[in-house]
Amino acid sequence: GRVTAHPPAPAAAPAEPPGALAPASLARRAGALIYEWLLLTALLFVASFALLPLVSPEPATLAPTARTLQLPSIPARAFTFLTLFAVGALYFVTSWTGGRRTLAMKTWRLRLVGPDGAAPDRQRALLRYLAAWIGPALALAAYVALRPLGVSAHVVWLVAFNWLWALVDRDRCFLHDRIAGTRLVRDAFGA
Repeated sequence: GRVTAHPPAPAAAPAEPPGALAPASLARRAGALIYEWLLLTALLFVASFALLPLVSPEPATLAPTARTLQLPSIPARAFTFLTLFAVGALYFVTSWTGGRRTLAMKTWRLRLVGPDGAAPDRQRALLRYLAAWIGPALALAAYVALRPLGVSAHVVWLVAFNWLWALVDRDRCFLHDRIAGTRLVRDAFGA
């Protein structure tokens, strides 16, 4: 037997340390955010349509010639909001865990990672979703507080509070990412 020398096998590439993940630019994240809003609007529109038979006023209670808008009852509106809130949570938590991404994240080549550089678990993804509601909750509270003064229209910008936070954050993180310990990074591997 003849012995042949084989070149040594290349060492496996070490896992990419969290600091080596390239952060996504604000422009890329803003583009993905606009796209995400469009997709979420479509999803919530379909879910709302599916809820209509459950929350619409009974036709028997409407006058045959009624031309006024009949709103669902307060409990029906609360049920609708909570259901749509849950649909949004299900969509995002499912999309952000297990290495999955939303269509907007795939299109803009973004990945959501936790502090260790891996995909977030369900608890972290749910915390991110809930924290994303801080801006809208602030806007609603400010609207209620300022409505008697007649200046409530000036609180609309608070809806964007979470995203505006990136302008003052040292790492340019959105507020919900800072709270959840997540960040959006560029996905070098494509869609």
